[in-house]
Amino acid sequence: MPDFRAILNDRKIYFFDGGFGALLQGRGMPAGVSPEMWGLEEPDVVRSVHRDYFEAGADIMTTNTFGGTRPKLPAEVDVFDLNRRMTSIAREVVGDNAFVAGSVGPTGLFVEPLGPLTFRELVEIFEEQIRGLVAGGADLILGETHFDLAEAKAVVVAARRVCDLPVGISMTFESTASLTGTSPLTFVDTMQNMGVDMVGTNCSAGPEQMVETLKAWESRLEIPMFAEANAGLPELDDEGNTVFRLAPDPFVAQAVKFLDHSAKFIGGCCGTTPDHIRALRSAVGDRPWQRPERTDDAQLVLTSRAVSVPVGFNHRGVIIGERINPTGKKQLTAELQEGVFTEALRFASEQSELGSPVLDVNVGAPLVDETVLLPDLVKALVGQFTAPLSLDSTNIAAVEAALWNYPGSPLVNSISGEPGRMEELGPLCKLFGAPFILLPIVGRKLPVTAAERLEVIEGLLRQAEDMGIPRRLIMVDALALTVSSKPEAARHSLEVMRHCRDAWNLPTTIGLSNISFGLPARELLNSNFLALAMGSGLCSFIANPNSARIQETLHSVEVLLNRDAQAEKFIAAYADWKPGAGGAAAPGRGADQAGGGAEGSPVKAAVIKGDRNNIVSLVEVELDNGTSALHIVNELLIPGILEVGDRYERKEYFLPQLLRSAETMQTAFARLQPLLEEAGGEGVKPVVIMATVEGDIHDIGKNIVCLMLRNQGFEVVDLGKDVPAGRIVDAAAEHKASVIGLSALMTTTMVRMEDTVNLLRERNMDCKVIIGGAVVTEKFCNAIGADGWSTDAVQAVKLAQRLTQ
Repeated sequence: MPDFRAILNDRKIYFFDGGFGALLQGRGMPAGVSPEMWGLEEPDVVRSVHRDYFEAGADIMTTNTFGGTRPKLPAEVDVFDLNRRMTSIAREVVGDNAFVAGSVGPTGLFVEPLGPLTFRELVEIFEEQIRGLVAGGADLILGETHFDLAEAKAVVVAARRVCDLPVGISMTFESTASLTGTSPLTFVDTMQNMGVDMVGTNCSAGPEQMVETLKAWESRLEIPMFAEANAGLPELDDEGNTVFRLAPDPFVAQAVKFLDHSAKFIGGCCGTTPDHIRALRSAVGDRPWQRPERTDDAQLVLTSRAVSVPVGFNHRGVIIGERINPTGKKQLTAELQEGVFTEALRFASEQSELGSPVLDVNVGAPLVDETVLLPDLVKALVGQFTAPLSLDSTNIAAVEAALWNYPGSPLVNSISGEPGRMEELGPLCKLFGAPFILLPIVGRKLPVTAAERLEVIEGLLRQAEDMGIPRRLIMVDALALTVSSKPEAARHSLEVMRHCRDAWNLPTTIGLSNISFGLPARELLNSNFLALAMGSGLCSFIANPNSARIQETLHSVEVLLNRDAQAEKFIAAYADWKPGAGGAAAPGRGADQAGGGAEGSPVKAAVIKGDRNNIVSLVEVELDNGTSALHIVNELLIPGILEVGDRYERKEYFLPQLLRSAETMQTAFARLQPLLEEAGGEGVKPVVIMATVEGDIHDIGKNIVCLMLRNQGFEVVDLGKDVPAGRIVDAAAEHKASVIGLSALMTTTMVRMEDTVNLLRERNMDCKVIIGGAVVTEKFCNAIGADGWSTDAVQAVKLAQRLTQ
């Protein structure tokens, strides 16, 4: 076989294998057992599965290492050796006649601020696994079924640090987004920034539903894509076994439609078999691959975990909010020196409400260690806001530390021509997929003329190209020098913008307010220069979004450049505008910023925003005003969390916002609990026993449900994961539980839920059972005799409330 990269640009369609776990189970693997651990004991069975897929026509064999990371395996297992041995088995079967993809699945853990791991720790976990995959002879590293952008990004970083093999990453989506709120397009934007060799989607649904995900990618997809659907959704047969009903022929009839959306690699996921792959290969035949034709011409894209912000000549001008900068701000400086972020978070909220899609973050104050404070503030901002960040620091170590704490593609501000800066920062931006600003400054002399600036830029571009850094990561600072001392400065800046647009197809940005320094009526100069600049190709600018005049200019120019369809945004913002009266400062507030007006009480608004840092002080204000603790809980906190639940169900909020709001309410309740107990207002709480069933080690969903239940007044006894039915029922009897909540993520372990239902009946215990997990269905719930089912935390809480009334 050739190097895998050699086939990425040919015209052929290639085929992955199909489902693995169900085939192992059908060949003797007990339910609930780790496929990787069982594979060590029964290598011949693993060989037989690989052989069957190879003979069915699969070009790429996926290793039996999906759960081969340290968090998924017993402590005594040699992770490197397990992955090496499983990969070697696949290589032995196919020799040089097919490719071997080293499978890297999710760990089941989140990175900060959603979970206990740092991003660096997660990268190290994947590095350990990937070393084994490489040693066993893998041709490529394949991240599969990831549902969090930070974890997908960690796989890529780990692979790049360990080897030079091609990397493919797939994400699984529920409707329009992943579990943690990443849209299909934001996933593609981030992975392409990181330079992965191919992107894909697998699992979660059958082929018919997966087509919608592929359609969402088409506007900006530039690299090969793969798709591996389930054979429909799981069902329970009459014998209690999990089955996938979609047979090979109907599966193929739907899966071939992937090719209409530029899929180059296709295969199967849960429930698919060698027969599905054989039929798929037969149906495709010699059909050639159609390379994706990108329709969106954004020159650069910034991303957070949940949002993409395209930057380009045919996109709206991007305001990069400048306010999180201690220069001239005494309170912000003092707080940063104390390691406090109240003012910084306030500026972030204010600028987001005013329409800044990107926030510049600078902590460069006296007596501040930027290497500590910048990454800490980045984590705080990532936990509360969805706007992508611009990391603004001359301290390279601080920028690197911040990059290790960011889940998407931030903007690095900036790389100048100072000796060593491109050499140090360039490879970091490439590794983390972080677009950056080229600043045309070398030494202490500022280049006044356009020719001087363009000469510096050209040299920096050559350096970047020599390092393999793609143009898609580069934006140029056209350099605004003050016209009070350099009257020709503005004209030269405009010339730089035009040259970058016309000759290099590079987007430009500028620090807008610098142009007017030392002059009166600065907003007047800034806004008129902005209009000239946008007409010359300026794509973004660093400014204070609170300037009504700047906002007026931005909205007006978007109409004049035909980038505001039917002047829709202009009309929405300025329908009531009158000469001399100003106008709306911004187009409106986003989902990040739930203000106090619509929600009434600041306490309720804080729960909706997930403002954990300020919730206690807001509660204290209510208490000082004579509001009772019971009223705060019943009339402010609970309505707030219910609104969060409604937004979650409407897909306006996702897991990060849900967790943040739940933790905010928990923080408030901890302050009020002594007062409630003193007033005798708590009463008897219904008890819920929560557990992940025997054989299953996934507990993310269960943990979220526990948090939400506690916030709704339940007493929760969390037994953890891999819990046998006997222990669950014993705990229910001991704590006089009203409800047992059971969780399972795998189709092979969901059958263990019935054990608890049967044991309750044997003991004649009057305790309701609710079940949940991605694989659970209403049919399965009815089949085992459970009292209710749910696939998300919000519905689980509502179900528990209904059953305990």
